[in-house]
Amino acid sequence: MSTPATSITSVTPGAPGAPGVPATPGVPAGARRPRLNVGHESWDLIWSHVHRVLVVNLGVAVTNLPLLLALAAEHRPWRYPVFFGLLSLGAGPSLAAAFAYLRAAADDARAPVTALFRGYRRLFTRALLAWTPCALLAAVAATDLAALGTTGPGPVLAPLLIVVTLVALSSGVVAMAALAEELSVTRHTLLAASYASVRRWPLALLNLALLGVGLAIVNQAPLLGLAAVPGCVLFVVWRDCGAMLEAVRAVSTR
Repeated sequence: MSTPATSITSVTPGAPGAPGVPATPGVPAGARRPRLNVGHESWDLIWSHVHRVLVVNLGVAVTNLPLLLALAAEHRPWRYPVFFGLLSLGAGPSLAAAFAYLRAAADDARAPVTALFRGYRRLFTRALLAWTPCALLAAVAATDLAALGTTGPGPVLAPLLIVVTLVALSSGVVAMAALAEELSVTRHTLLAASYASVRRWPLALLNLALLGVGLAIVNQAPLLGLAAVPGCVLFVVWRDCGAMLEAVRAVSTR
């Protein structure tokens, strides 16, 4: 009785179909998969930026905790303008501390979180004195705009009141950035901040737009917003304020 012949097929190691090697149509044998090749310096730069953002986020959340709790309890803060206006005065020292930390992190990429709170304690009084007149001026102009909106002089005065509100808000933010660079606040600081806001108005509007979008995101998603948004927004705002102040210094030295 004859035995059926057994066919033996040789398999080349490393070829598609070989044990342990998946067959991928259209991919040549021995082709390597692409992999992310990032150097140590690039990874260090990425994690340093993430570290700064997280520290600023934590600082903003802690230093503005009373305001955040009040906003969480009351969804219509405009019904209590005096109460929320007083709480919003704490935003100035918080901005100054965040800008001071970003300034320190420019020299030390891994500046500790304690540096932000030390800056907050050191700059609190000066920042409050510089932020309060800007915040009050913006509040008065915005209130007048709302009150005169339905009256006869409203359409005539509205553009002026809008400009005053925007310049006051931008001047307060730029003054906090200037305070992070210098420990003294005078009337010349506020005048320089106002002049910078008018002279470099595209950057001023960009800063206010970024801050407005950041506040809207935090209002809609508090936990996620506070975990990601403030540090990124304030980093861009701080750089813009630096460019605005450089323009003022360049004019003053001529």
